[in-house]
Amino acid sequence: MSTETIDLAEPPAPSAPERPAAGRSQGPLARLRADPQRARAARESGRALWSSRLLVWAAGVGTVLAFGFGPVRGAFNPPGMTRGFGRIGDLLAAPAARWDAAWYLVIAHYGYRPDLGHYLPAITSRDAFFPLYPLGIHVVALVGTPPILAGVLISCAALAGALYGIHRLTTLELGGRAMLAGGADRGARAASLAVLVTALAPMAFFLSAVYSESLYLALSVGLFWSARNGRWAWVGVLGMLAGATRSAGLVLALPAVMIYLYGPREDRAADFARGARSRLLPRYRVRRDALWLALLPLGVILYGAYLGLEGGGALSPLKAQNVWGRHYAGPFVAVWEGAVAGWDGALQLLAGSTRHIYFPAAPGSPSVAAEHNLLLLAFLAFAAAAIIGVARTLPAAYGAYVVAALALPLSYPVRAQPLMSLPRFLLVLFPLSIWLGWWLAAHPRLQRPLIALSALLMCLFTAEFSTWHWVA
Repeated sequence: MSTETIDLAEPPAPSAPERPAAGRSQGPLARLRADPQRARAARESGRALWSSRLLVWAAGVGTVLAFGFGPVRGAFNPPGMTRGFGRIGDLLAAPAARWDAAWYLVIAHYGYRPDLGHYLPAITSRDAFFPLYPLGIHVVALVGTPPILAGVLISCAALAGALYGIHRLTTLELGGRAMLAGGADRGARAASLAVLVTALAPMAFFLSAVYSESLYLALSVGLFWSARNGRWAWVGVLGMLAGATRSAGLVLALPAVMIYLYGPREDRAADFARGARSRLLPRYRVRRDALWLALLPLGVILYGAYLGLEGGGALSPLKAQNVWGRHYAGPFVAVWEGAVAGWDGALQLLAGSTRHIYFPAAPGSPSVAAEHNLLLLAFLAFAAAAIIGVARTLPAAYGAYVVAALALPLSYPVRAQPLMSLPRFLLVLFPLSIWLGWWLAAHPRLQRPLIALSALLMCLFTAEFSTWHWVA
């Protein structure tokens, strides 16, 4: 049955189930085991975590053993940050500490001080990396943990929480829809598959690298879960922390406000019935708990204020994007420019010529640049289809979040590679994974081939990343 033909009226908010008095004294592990949904989410997310990370390290370490560490290619890589740990240490660091990881490690060690003479040429770029993740590395390293290991531990712990939250959110949003679609267990299968496609996504090696992707993913998933259950204090705190992790954290205010005003919400019934008022008018009255939403932009504001007090500028994170050639071209202009660049890349590869270049010149080999642009266009095509699927399948706040989050990179293209880093941006937009899990649950014959293909691509990209080849 086509899911878009199903009209789901929002049911009244269910009352909280009564718990036995003895259950309140049980520990977290006992409560987890007593709840079948929680237990299944923990079991399946844990399995996806360890199996996918084993693949990442096997691919990365195996590639370095076979082909060497590869060229650094002019990346920012100060001594002692990603290398110099002995033969075994350097091998194990390869799948985790490349490219932007060096920035986080430098910030974790030196902070944002403007007097870093040794790294002065790179000072302007540093402000693009928000402080919460490197601060976490610094704190964990204080107890004697090597900074790279501290970063990997934080990333893996955050990934574990994110996978568990994605499983629970998928069950919450799609369990009822699955029943109406005629498949009692389709929601459960969708939750399992959503976790798998996240852990084995082509760019999922970033989720255990010294990058902020896992931390931001966990915070954004937690924010949605808290909003759906009416825990607005947690929404404010998690949104503030997400804003201190990445600039995209600011757009989480949009889905938080949408869920507060329009639902769906599990904490209470709507104040106004659907259809009695215009669909554009809120269904929930604003109460005092809405004040917690004022915390959402605080992470970005505090970071900008800190940079200003340190002698930089409150807007320096945006200006730092100029170092990578990003410029504002207009809302979503990168969609068109990326399509043109992908088409030109296909022409370049078909022509097989290195003399005539079909697109704006980029550093390095024209054929490599053409491959990158063509690959990025493929990710853009997937994103377009997935956004439509999210809009048809999930509450409106999910689709609004994805579109708003993509507005930033798709409005600031790079001239030679308009869609640069798009696959990494898509990786943390978990509504896409939830929809893909739902879609795969309805197409059982495609599940294994597509997940296997995704895992293979993840291994290939991990191999490139580990040998200092630019990925995404």
